[in-house]
Amino acid sequence: MTFSSIEEILGLFHRWGTDHYDEDITQLDHALQCAAHARAADAPPSLIAAALLHDIGHLLDLEAGGTVEHPISSHHEDVGAASLTGLFPTSVTAPIALHVRAKRYLTAVEPAYLSGLSTGSLASLERQGGPLDPAQVATFESNPGANDACALRRWDDLGKVEGLVVDPLDSYVDVLRGLCAASGWPTSADGAGPLR
Repeated sequence: MTFSSIEEILGLFHRWGTDHYDEDITQLDHALQCAAHARAADAPPSLIAAALLHDIGHLLDLEAGGTVEHPISSHHEDVGAASLTGLFPTSVTAPIALHVRAKRYLTAVEPAYLSGLSTGSLASLERQGGPLDPAQVATFESNPGANDACALRRWDDLGKVEGLVVDPLDSYVDVLRGLCAASGWPTSADGAGPLR
């Protein structure tokens, strides 16, 4: 699936955001906490959007009938990034596509990083192939999006606090709309384009 409107994204969160997938908090709470960390770090709008939407592939998997034990795709990062390419620039989709690899990278290069991962992240790390090997580390470091992906990954790890109060989903609509406009999508209020 490729999203053609922000409303489709919001609808997906409304339908599946209460699911916990492989974490103790809901998918929506996790997304909002990650985006809140990005905002607090004065990240650019594209990285705030990436933080908000980085696990959209999980929601798409649930929509298609998948589960943690039996996902439709074992690469939610690729599914999520691909689904957003019609609306957003690569500055949004690239960190999403790399955020799983960033976890594998950080576990390879920072010995203390592994001990801070949640139970869900530890379980998924094993499914995702574990820490990168030295050749993979070098390849990851050569990627121009590596720094953004690592920043997103660290917010991902922080965004798992039960009961944390953060800004609601609607507070990000203008950010998403601005990024759509930057990608050339119409933003008029007359129903044209993806911002109906």
